[in-house]
Amino acid sequence: MAVLEAHAITKTFQEGRQAVPVLHGIDLSISAGEVVTLEGPSGSGKTTLLSILGCILTPTSGRVMIEDVAVGDNARAMAGVRKKSIGFVFQQFNLFPSLTARENVEYSLNIKGLKGNDARLEAERVLDDVGLGDRKNFLPRDLSGGQKQRVAVARALAGRSPLILADEPTANLDSHTGAQVLEIFRNLAKKENRALLIVTHDTKVREISDRVLRIRDGVLMD
Repeated sequence: MAVLEAHAITKTFQEGRQAVPVLHGIDLSISAGEVVTLEGPSGSGKTTLLSILGCILTPTSGRVMIEDVAVGDNARAMAGVRKKSIGFVFQQFNLFPSLTARENVEYSLNIKGLKGNDARLEAERVLDDVGLGDRKNFLPRDLSGGQKQRVAVARALAGRSPLILADEPTANLDSHTGAQVLEIFRNLAKKENRALLIVTHDTKVREISDRVLRIRDGVLMD
């Protein structure tokens, strides 16, 4: 089943009086349990595409569907989809420094509407899944870079969002730690039947991918 579908996506930005087209008729589908990598040089449009697929930006034309439901084009509808259906992993860990690993994951669950004991148990479950059960009460300053990224992965997986979007998740990690994080991604995508899209310059991500897509000058190549 396709978790994410994009149909004829275009995006044009207005810079003063000049229209600047960035994306040109993108079609994309990712199924449950599938790991897809998106590669492309700087300026190719991959970040813009990721923002549209993640319901952060609206396309100029075309539509995005998540679990067969079309995403609306107003801020409230897009925010609702982000909370319910999408988990994000960023290049920067974006952890709250004053919150423990568990509390960082719990906070994301609170935003999704899960609170109290249920949120705590779910946070502990996903931290166990990424191998950080024994670090759940550590503050970010007491975690290594790889451990911080694992917390970020756990935060994205918490709440069982069907779609995970990762933007350069290994950029700040050494090769060994990056490989460990990628293996966690793949295992959890398969185990929990999540759709995973990784935007990256790291060619090693190909090793865990079911498909590699390339984007150049706003055109997607399979």
